Amino acid sequence: MPAHGPSPALFFDTISGYERTEALRAALVLDLFTIIGTGCRTAVQIAESCQASPRGMRILADYLTILGFLRKEGGDYLLTPDSEVFLTRTSPAFLGGAVEFLLTPQIEGCFRRLADAVRKGGTATSEEGTVSHDNPIWVAFARAMAPMMKLPAQLLAELAGGDRQHPLRVLDVAAGHGLFGLAFAERYPQARITALDWPNVLAVASENARRAGVSDRHTLLPGSAFDTDWGGPYDLVLLTNFLHHFDVSTCETLAARARAVLVPGGRALTLEFVPEADRVTPPATARFALTMLATTAHGDAYTFAEYDGIFTRAGFARNELHPLPPTTQQAVVSYKA
Repeated sequence: MPAHGPSPALFFDTISGYERTEALRAALVLDLFTIIGTGCRTAVQIAESCQASPRGMRILADYLTILGFLRKEGGDYLLTPDSEVFLTRTSPAFLGGAVEFLLTPQIEGCFRRLADAVRKGGTATSEEGTVSHDNPIWVAFARAMAPMMKLPAQLLAELAGGDRQHPLRVLDVAAGHGLFGLAFAERYPQARITALDWPNVLAVASENARRAGVSDRHTLLPGSAFDTDWGGPYDLVLLTNFLHHFDVSTCETLAARARAVLVPGGRALTLEFVPEADRVTPPATARFALTMLATTAHGDAYTFAEYDGIFTRAGFARNELHPLPPTTQQAVVSYKA
């Protein structure tokens, strides 16, 4: 077979990527997936339920079929297994709310100035980007991103192992929505969770603790992770989706704070996007470095070798890397001697 020559397909697919974003956003605004889940199958039926144009709905549904969000059989549109689980509003794993964080003007604005961020070596929108003092964007994050974190939170809690009746003391640093600490509270009936974050963000964690029925074992510690006394001692310190916002020396400072409040033999559990040493694999993990370049002054997607060095220099005895399939994230478990 003759070899194919150079093709502009990747250029056009990438430069028009915003079309896919907006098609999915439109489908979520119109509640298209939920409506198909109720039994509306044709463009006319879906359009009637959405109060939309049949022509407009047919074109949008065809585009979503091309992308892989729908299946088409004759004139009927059907949900894929992924769309049924993650894009129908009645599903407990519904991810549509993540749009409220991922497509906020602040995040989009960071990427519109990406060339400036590359020149500067960090976000071009402000001095600190999204990690500025008590940034209200983290309230949006806590409310919007919680469904995405349920599975990794459960996997992290399972990774801790041990006797499920053990009275664990757990510090959840930069707790946000609180789901990571709550996963430990649900898995370990004797666990007591301390959630550390800004007061307005902790309000979301507190709501989630009430819904989970564990408020009596969930204590709030309002303030900055850098200035607030962490208390303790703790059996586990959770550093979830936090260290990637900072440079290596700041990560070492936080790791040392974690070690200082752990009991002998205690562990720090870090959840992160940890690429291979080549920094381009696995792709879904390695891409996160660009998000940090666009939105933070010094953040990155660090390799395990870098995390191993960070926690070793902070005084931990050993560190282990644990993939958490099917998620795109990995856990680093660090043991205090």
